[in-house]
Amino acid sequence: MTAVLLKFGGYQEPASVHNRAADRFGELLKQELGGRIDFELIGSVLKLGRGSGDLVPMVERGELSFCYMSTVRFSKAAPELQVFELPFVVGDRADAFRALDGELGGSARRRIEERTACRLLGYWDNGFRHLTNRVRPIRKPEDCRGIRIRTQMSELHGEVFRALGFEPIAADIKEFVEGIGGGRFEAQDNPLTNIYNFGVHHFHRYITLSAHFWGASAFVCNAAHYRGWPKSVQAAVDAGTAAVKQVGEFVASHVIARPHDGLIKGMAV
Repeated sequence: MTAVLLKFGGYQEPASVHNRAADRFGELLKQELGGRIDFELIGSVLKLGRGSGDLVPMVERGELSFCYMSTVRFSKAAPELQVFELPFVVGDRADAFRALDGELGGSARRRIEERTACRLLGYWDNGFRHLTNRVRPIRKPEDCRGIRIRTQMSELHGEVFRALGFEPIAADIKEFVEGIGGGRFEAQDNPLTNIYNFGVHHFHRYITLSAHFWGASAFVCNAAHYRGWPKSVQAAVDAGTAAVKQVGEFVASHVIARPHDGLIKGMAV
Protein backbone atom coordinates (compact mmCIF):
# COMPACT_ATOMS: atom_id res chain seq x y z
CA MET A 1 0.00 0.00 0.00
CA THR A 2 1.43 3.40 -1.02
CA ALA A 3 1.94 5.84 1.84
CA VAL A 4 -0.12 9.04 1.75
CA LEU A 5 2.21 12.01 1.20
CA LEU A 6 1.45 14.89 3.59
CA LYS A 7 3.48 18.06 2.96
CA PHE A 8 3.28 20.91 5.46
CA GLY A 9 4.61 24.35 4.54
CA GLY A 10 5.62 27.25 6.80
CA TYR A 11 7.65 30.44 6.60
CA GLN A 12 9.45 30.67 9.92
CA GLU A 13 12.58 29.35 11.63
CA PRO A 14 12.69 25.90 13.31
CA ALA A 15 12.53 27.42 16.81
CA SER A 16 9.38 29.41 16.03
CA VAL A 17 6.17 28.57 17.86
CA HIS A 18 4.33 27.72 14.64
CA ASN A 19 7.04 25.45 13.26
CA ARG A 20 7.34 23.67 16.58
CA ALA A 21 3.57 23.12 16.46
CA ALA A 22 3.79 21.85 12.86
CA ASP A 23 6.60 19.49 13.81
CA ARG A 24 4.57 18.17 16.75
CA PHE A 25 1.57 17.72 14.46
CA GLY A 26 3.71 15.55 12.17
CA GLU A 27 4.97 13.50 15.11
CA LEU A 28 1.41 12.81 16.24
CA LEU A 29 0.38 11.72 12.76
CA LYS A 30 3.36 9.37 12.47
CA GLN A 31 2.68 7.90 15.90
CA GLU A 32 -0.91 7.17 14.94
CA LEU A 33 -0.48 6.12 11.31
CA GLY A 34 3.09 4.84 11.06
CA GLY A 35 4.09 3.83 7.55
CA ARG A 36 0.67 4.67 6.13
CA ILE A 37 1.83 8.27 5.71
CA ASP A 38 4.96 10.13 4.62
CA PHE A 39 5.02 13.47 6.46
CA GLU A 40 7.30 16.26 5.22
CA LEU A 41 7.69 19.65 6.91
CA ILE A 42 9.04 22.48 4.80
CA GLY A 43 9.74 24.86 7.66
CA SER A 44 10.40 27.97 5.59
CA VAL A 45 9.42 28.40 1.95
CA LEU A 46 11.35 31.68 2.15
CA LYS A 47 14.53 29.61 1.87
CA LEU A 48 13.17 28.14 -1.38
CA GLY A 49 12.77 31.62 -2.83
CA ARG A 50 9.01 31.74 -2.21
CA GLY A 51 7.13 34.37 -0.25
CA SER A 52 4.93 33.61 2.72
CA GLY A 53 2.02 34.75 0.58
CA ASP A 54 2.65 31.79 -1.73
CA LEU A 55 1.70 29.28 0.97
CA VAL A 56 -2.08 29.42 0.69
CA PRO A 57 -2.05 29.23 -3.14
CA MET A 58 0.36 26.29 -2.85
CA VAL A 59 -2.16 24.53 -0.60
CA GLU A 60 -5.03 25.41 -2.94
CA ARG A 61 -3.14 23.98 -5.94
CA GLY A 62 -2.26 20.83 -4.01
CA GLU A 63 1.51 21.44 -3.91
CA LEU A 64 1.15 21.35 -0.13
CA SER A 65 -1.36 19.55 2.04
CA PHE A 66 -1.14 21.95 5.01
CA CYS A 67 0.09 25.41 5.97
CA TYR A 68 -0.38 28.04 8.64
CA MET A 69 -1.02 31.64 7.65
CA SER A 70 -2.08 34.89 9.29
CA THR A 71 -5.82 35.42 9.09
CA VAL A 72 -4.97 38.73 7.40
CA ARG A 73 -4.53 36.66 4.23
CA PHE A 74 -8.06 35.26 4.59
CA SER A 75 -9.97 38.42 5.51
CA LYS A 76 -11.13 39.09 1.94
CA ALA A 77 -12.78 35.67 1.84
CA ALA A 78 -14.01 36.04 5.43
CA PRO A 79 -14.43 39.77 6.22
CA GLU A 80 -15.42 39.06 9.84
CA LEU A 81 -11.75 38.28 10.50
CA GLN A 82 -10.93 41.94 9.89
CA VAL A 83 -11.93 42.65 13.47
CA PHE A 84 -8.49 41.30 14.41
CA GLU A 85 -6.87 43.91 12.15
CA LEU A 86 -8.11 46.72 14.38
CA PRO A 87 -5.83 48.12 17.12
CA PHE A 88 -6.29 47.26 20.80
CA VAL A 89 -9.38 45.13 20.15
CA VAL A 90 -7.92 42.13 21.99
CA GLY A 91 -6.69 42.54 25.53
CA ASP A 92 -6.96 38.89 26.53
CA ARG A 93 -6.13 36.06 24.11
CA ALA A 94 -8.66 33.84 25.92
CA ASP A 95 -11.44 36.23 24.84
CA ALA A 96 -10.15 36.12 21.26
CA PHE A 97 -10.25 32.32 21.21
CA ARG A 98 -13.74 32.28 22.65
CA ALA A 99 -14.78 34.33 19.62
CA LEU A 100 -12.81 32.15 17.19
CA ASP A 101 -14.18 28.96 18.73
CA GLY A 102 -17.67 30.45 18.63
CA GLU A 103 -19.97 32.16 16.15
CA LEU A 104 -17.40 34.53 14.63
CA GLY A 105 -14.84 31.82 13.96
CA GLY A 106 -17.50 29.43 12.70
CA SER A 107 -18.81 31.99 10.23
CA ALA A 108 -15.27 32.69 8.99
CA ARG A 109 -14.65 28.96 8.63
CA ARG A 110 -17.73 28.54 6.45
CA ARG A 111 -16.79 31.47 4.20
CA ILE A 112 -13.20 30.27 3.79
CA GLU A 113 -14.37 26.80 2.85
CA GLU A 114 -16.98 28.19 0.43
CA ARG A 115 -14.66 30.70 -1.25
CA THR A 116 -11.26 28.98 -1.28
CA ALA A 117 -9.93 25.48 -1.93
CA CYS A 118 -8.93 25.20 1.74
CA ARG A 119 -10.41 23.36 4.69
CA LEU A 120 -9.91 25.34 7.88
CA LEU A 121 -8.71 22.95 10.57
CA GLY A 122 -8.21 25.45 13.38
CA TYR A 123 -6.90 28.77 14.61
CA TRP A 124 -3.46 29.24 16.15
CA ASP A 125 -2.18 32.06 18.35
CA ASN A 126 -0.06 34.48 16.33
CA GLY A 127 0.70 36.69 19.31
CA PHE A 128 0.53 40.34 20.25
CA ARG A 129 2.48 42.57 17.88
CA HIS A 130 5.05 45.10 19.10
CA LEU A 131 6.95 47.87 17.32
CA THR A 132 10.66 47.89 16.59
CA ASN A 133 12.64 50.51 14.71
CA ARG A 134 16.15 51.77 14.12
CA VAL A 135 15.41 55.52 14.18
CA ARG A 136 14.43 56.56 17.72
CA PRO A 137 12.47 55.48 20.79
CA ILE A 138 8.70 55.51 20.22
CA ARG A 139 6.76 56.47 23.31
CA LYS A 140 4.05 58.74 21.89
CA PRO A 141 2.33 59.15 18.50
CA GLU A 142 4.53 62.13 17.56
CA ASP A 143 7.56 59.83 17.65
CA CYS A 144 6.15 57.84 14.70
CA ARG A 145 6.22 60.69 12.21
CA GLY A 146 8.04 60.04 8.98
CA ILE A 147 9.29 56.54 9.87
CA ARG A 148 8.91 53.97 7.08
CA ILE A 149 7.29 50.87 8.55
CA ARG A 150 6.83 47.44 6.99
CA THR A 151 3.28 46.21 7.53
CA GLN A 152 1.40 43.01 6.84
CA MET A 153 -0.70 42.86 3.68
CA SER A 154 -3.59 44.60 5.41
CA GLU A 155 -5.19 47.85 4.29
CA LEU A 156 -6.51 48.37 7.83
CA HIS A 157 -3.02 48.05 9.32
CA GLY A 158 -1.81 50.62 6.80
CA GLU A 159 -4.57 53.04 7.77
CA VAL A 160 -3.76 52.68 11.46
CA PHE A 161 -0.05 53.28 11.00
CA ARG A 162 -0.63 56.18 8.61
CA ALA A 163 -2.91 57.84 11.18
CA LEU A 164 -0.06 57.62 13.70
CA GLY A 165 2.31 59.38 11.29
CA PHE A 166 4.22 56.38 9.96
CA GLU A 167 4.82 55.83 6.25
CA PRO A 168 3.45 52.27 5.85
CA ILE A 169 4.84 49.85 3.25
CA ALA A 170 2.88 46.60 2.87
CA ALA A 171 5.34 43.81 2.12
CA ASP A 172 5.64 40.05 2.39
CA ILE A 173 7.85 38.93 5.27
CA LYS A 174 10.31 37.55 2.68
CA GLU A 175 10.83 41.03 1.29
CA PHE A 176 11.28 42.47 4.77
CA VAL A 177 13.74 39.82 5.97
CA GLU A 178 15.82 40.22 2.82
CA GLY A 179 15.78 44.01 3.04
CA ILE A 180 16.05 44.54 6.78
CA GLY A 181 19.67 45.67 6.55
CA GLY A 182 18.91 48.25 3.85
CA GLY A 183 17.24 51.62 4.01
CA ARG A 184 13.73 50.86 2.83
CA PHE A 185 12.26 49.55 6.10
CA GLU A 186 13.03 51.59 9.22
CA ALA A 187 10.40 49.96 11.45
CA GLN A 188 8.15 46.92 11.67
CA ASP A 189 5.78 45.13 14.01
CA ASN A 190 5.74 41.47 15.03
CA PRO A 191 5.25 39.21 18.04
CA LEU A 192 8.35 38.94 20.22
CA THR A 193 9.10 35.41 19.04
CA ASN A 194 9.20 36.52 15.41
CA ILE A 195 11.30 39.58 16.24
CA TYR A 196 13.79 37.22 17.80
CA ASN A 197 13.65 34.36 15.29
CA PHE A 198 13.84 36.63 12.25
CA GLY A 199 16.83 38.42 13.80
CA VAL A 200 15.18 41.85 13.76
CA HIS A 201 16.91 42.79 17.01
CA HIS A 202 20.27 42.74 15.20
CA PHE A 203 19.16 45.71 13.08
CA HIS A 204 16.57 47.58 15.17
CA ARG A 205 17.81 49.09 18.42
CA TYR A 206 14.44 50.31 19.71
CA ILE A 207 11.43 48.26 20.78
CA THR A 208 8.04 49.50 21.98
CA LEU A 209 6.04 46.88 23.88
CA SER A 210 2.80 48.22 22.47
CA ALA A 211 0.72 45.04 21.92
CA HIS A 212 -1.27 47.13 19.45
CA PHE A 213 -2.56 44.18 17.38
CA TRP A 214 -3.27 40.59 18.32
CA GLY A 215 -3.18 38.10 15.50
CA ALA A 216 -4.46 34.62 14.77
CA SER A 217 -3.13 32.18 12.20
CA ALA A 218 -5.38 29.89 10.22
CA PHE A 219 -4.26 26.26 10.09
CA VAL A 220 -5.57 24.95 6.79
CA CYS A 221 -5.33 21.96 4.47
CA ASN A 222 -6.27 21.31 0.87
CA ALA A 223 -9.98 20.48 0.99
CA ALA A 224 -9.84 17.99 -1.89
CA HIS A 225 -6.88 16.20 -0.30
CA TYR A 226 -8.82 15.87 2.96
CA ARG A 227 -11.87 14.43 1.21
CA GLY A 228 -9.67 11.90 -0.60
CA TRP A 229 -7.77 10.66 2.44
CA PRO A 230 -8.75 7.37 4.08
CA LYS A 231 -10.98 7.80 7.13
CA SER A 232 -8.06 6.80 9.37
CA VAL A 233 -5.96 9.68 8.03
CA GLN A 234 -8.84 12.15 8.39
CA ALA A 235 -9.37 11.02 11.99
CA ALA A 236 -5.65 11.34 12.80
CA VAL A 237 -5.53 14.83 11.25
CA ASP A 238 -8.57 15.92 13.29
CA ALA A 239 -7.11 14.48 16.51
CA GLY A 240 -3.69 15.98 15.81
CA THR A 241 -5.29 19.37 15.16
CA ALA A 242 -6.99 19.32 18.57
CA ALA A 243 -3.83 18.16 20.37
CA VAL A 244 -1.64 20.80 18.72
CA LYS A 245 -4.15 23.51 19.67
CA GLN A 246 -3.74 22.52 23.34
CA VAL A 247 0.05 22.65 22.96
CA GLY A 248 -0.28 26.05 21.32
CA GLU A 249 -2.34 27.41 24.19
CA PHE A 250 0.36 26.29 26.63
CA VAL A 251 3.12 27.81 24.51
CA ALA A 252 1.19 31.06 24.20
CA SER A 253 1.16 31.49 27.96
CA HIS A 254 4.78 30.41 28.46
CA VAL A 255 6.60 31.67 25.36
CA ILE A 256 4.65 34.11 23.18
CA ALA A 257 3.50 36.16 26.16
CA ARG A 258 6.96 36.49 27.71
CA PRO A 259 9.79 38.65 26.39
CA HIS A 260 12.93 36.84 25.27
CA ASP A 261 15.60 37.85 27.76
CA GLY A 262 18.30 38.07 25.11
CA LEU A 263 16.09 40.17 22.88
CA ILE A 264 15.08 42.73 25.49
CA LYS A 265 18.58 43.04 26.97
CA GLY A 266 19.95 44.00 23.57
CA MET A 267 17.38 46.69 22.80
CA ALA A 268 16.23 50.02 24.18
CA VAL A 269 12.70 49.52 25.49
